[in-house]
Amino acid sequence: MRKIIVVILCILGATTFVSGYEPPKEIILWPKGMPEPKVQSELPESSIKGKDEISRRSNVSNPRLLVFKPDAGSKVSRSAIIVVPGGGFGILADEHEGSDACKWLAKNGISAFQLVHRTPTNKHTEPHAGPVQDLQKAIMEVRHNSADLNIDADKIGVLGFSAGGQVTLIAATNKPNFPIVDEKANYKPDFLLLLYPYKIYDPITKKLRVDIKVNNGLPTSFIAQASDDTGSLPQGSTLLFLELINKKIPAELHIYERGGHGFGMNLRPGSTGPGDWQKRAYDWLSQHKLLLQP
Repeated sequence: MRKIIVVILCILGATTFVSGYEPPKEIILWPKGMPEPKVQSELPESSIKGKDEISRRSNVSNPRLLVFKPDAGSKVSRSAIIVVPGGGFGILADEHEGSDACKWLAKNGISAFQLVHRTPTNKHTEPHAGPVQDLQKAIMEVRHNSADLNIDADKIGVLGFSAGGQVTLIAATNKPNFPIVDEKANYKPDFLLLLYPYKIYDPITKKLRVDIKVNNGLPTSFIAQASDDTGSLPQGSTLLFLELINKKIPAELHIYERGGHGFGMNLRPGSTGPGDWQKRAYDWLSQHKLLLQP
């Protein structure tokens, strides 16, 4: 009887209850080996807690998605978000910019997928190249398995922090450069959330970096950062917002006076942005019917 009820609810609308189906805890992105540019596999992958009590991951040679589903029996929306942490391409800051964000999304009824992309790539000619491949493949995998994951294939977004924001924008505006078995596979995200995207502004040309090809299409986007962020200059987020608005793509921008760089899901004394952006993002997601509706 319970299975019948679940099916009926799925048919009635985007908001359903989680069934007894247990999704995989991980989705391996390259089971036959990652394409070039590869990273070394000799050093073991590790997560180490720093002096700030935040864990960071290093030496990832097996790119994958970690699955965070809403609690069984709870109401869920049928949207999904892939979370891409920052870390300057040397490590992954995937606790406060990864798992914490995924848990927040799952608590609010959204299926979340933490991208554990290859690293380090900061010595590569194009540090973003490998992570971009991993994100494009991740979007295709989630969309391909959308029925089993109890999500809608046209409600798959990306939340990118810092370097993850740069990866998100390049991945969304450039075609994949790796072999694709299914020519109909769609690597394009349906919406974006970008937190202090890293080095998307070229201070010499005073424009967005050339590999963010806005004319290749971007979806509706939410952008937030601090004006005192010297790692990800606010000019980049502002120019991106203007590009979206000029192309009549719905967008929302929040630039807070103080907050610095890399706050992720953590509060910072004396600044409003690190604690406020989640509320604004919640409102934005709700406005676009990507959250549970009251």
